[in-house]
Amino acid sequence: MYPEIEPLETGMLDVGDGQHIYWEVSGNRDGKPVVFLHGGPGGGTSPAHRRLFDPERYRIVLFDQRGCGLSIPHASAPDADLSVNTTWHLVSDIEKLREHLSIDRWQVLGGSWGSALALAYCETHPDRVTEIVLRGVFTLRRSELEWFYEGGASAIFPDLWEDFLDQVPERERHHMIAAYGRLLDDPNPNVHQPAAIAWSRWESSTITLLPQLETIAKFTEPEYATAFARIENHYFRHGGWWEEGQLIRDAERLRGIPGVIVQGRYDICTPVMTAWDLHQAWPEADLRIIPDAGHAFDEPGILDAMIEATDRFARAPGEHRG
Repeated sequence: MYPEIEPLETGMLDVGDGQHIYWEVSGNRDGKPVVFLHGGPGGGTSPAHRRLFDPERYRIVLFDQRGCGLSIPHASAPDADLSVNTTWHLVSDIEKLREHLSIDRWQVLGGSWGSALALAYCETHPDRVTEIVLRGVFTLRRSELEWFYEGGASAIFPDLWEDFLDQVPERERHHMIAAYGRLLDDPNPNVHQPAAIAWSRWESSTITLLPQLETIAKFTEPEYATAFARIENHYFRHGGWWEEGQLIRDAERLRGIPGVIVQGRYDICTPVMTAWDLHQAWPEADLRIIPDAGHAFDEPGILDAMIEATDRFARAPGEHRG
């Protein structure tokens, strides 16, 4: 990764609906613009995400999506209202941030849920995109959600799945996303907080090829876990607010935009089938399947491939400041 850097600018952007999103710019003020879309939804950004880009060449834009990170109001609040937190609100927020920063076109990089948001944004605004880098592709198809949250992945992690089941009454275990939704919506911290921690522990324990105790500890911190689990579950219950298979169906809109897809072979959270299906619909993108990696962005092979992609695109022509 590139060396640690501090932001050049930070701010809170009023995007309407009572929502204010945290944003930051680092790297080169006059460099090639790139926007990083974090995972979750609800995961927030971290200083490590700045380090995916050459700070001499890129104007690096990070922001926390609605309800998480430093954005307000935070979804961990007992009275959190997620009705104005949908994919299409986030797509609109990205455009408002682009305009606020006077950027004409930019590179888009997203991983996990960020890959779904990147596809939704780029398919809606292809004229604003210079290149696309995706990691751990996730499109919220029913088969993807059922695999990871309704028992498919229990074939590989039966011990961890048992802990995930423990929060849910046996009569509700036929639909775990809905059952967790009921628990997470409960305003009582004695109900929603243990559920949030269990949800976040399941995910953080399975996203890397080998367990990372530091990652699990971050995900299961109560405030983080509550926002993360609530927002994820909210999005999954609604299927992302798009038609089944829409993001892959509409990948034809990306034709002509250079792209790289980075996918771990042993990604249990978002299995390689989705990256493969996207590549069939968008064959111009360079698909890199990493043979010894899982899902997380900081696994060595995935990290190397992402930085190779951003380095390659740093040398490509693209729009700078508007």
